[in-house]
Amino acid sequence: SKKKGLSFEEKRARMMEIFFETKDVFQLKDLEKIAPKEKGITSMSVKEILQSLVDDGMVDTDRIGTSNYFWAFPSKALHARKRKLEELDSQFAESSQKKEALQKSIEKSKAGREDTAERAALLKELAALRQKKEQLKTEIDKYRECDPDVVEEMRQTNQVAKEAANRWTDNIFSIKSWAKRKFGFEESRIDKGFGIPEDLDYID
Repeated sequence: SKKKGLSFEEKRARMMEIFFETKDVFQLKDLEKIAPKEKGITSMSVKEILQSLVDDGMVDTDRIGTSNYFWAFPSKALHARKRKLEELDSQFAESSQKKEALQKSIEKSKAGREDTAERAALLKELAALRQKKEQLKTEIDKYRECDPDVVEEMRQTNQVAKEAANRWTDNIFSIKSWAKRKFGFEESRIDKGFGIPEDLDYID
């Protein structure tokens, strides 16, 4: 079967072995001879691999006269690993803080939804007021041609019921607005979660 070639990362690792094992300084042409023979890295890929290691700060380079020289000592790699570890530790600490903040936000969100029973009661009272309004309208129709004082009294009672219904409607809209702003809930999700009709509106 055909022998599988080295991956890019495997080539990088083997190139670093050349530096660490020899603790020497090389020119590109030296590495193009050594790498294929000792590490199985094709000479054509040496330049690309070397440049990637230089870009990542794993290999040092300097121009002396007309030639570029490359080197990497184990002590530098150790420092690089320490810096990387410190960077990862910092990222982990930051992620932990974000996780803790999100957890607190979730807990606060849960706490904000504990008044579900209260909201349900408001909706129930609103429905009762609407029913009462319809009953009053029916009564007014019955007495339309009767005593004007009775009719006026019923109209006033109806107005009170209408204002109360609209006041509770306003309360529900305020609670929905607060929930959307505080927790980013979608309006449809709030309506569905608390049984609020989609056509809920003020009574004219």
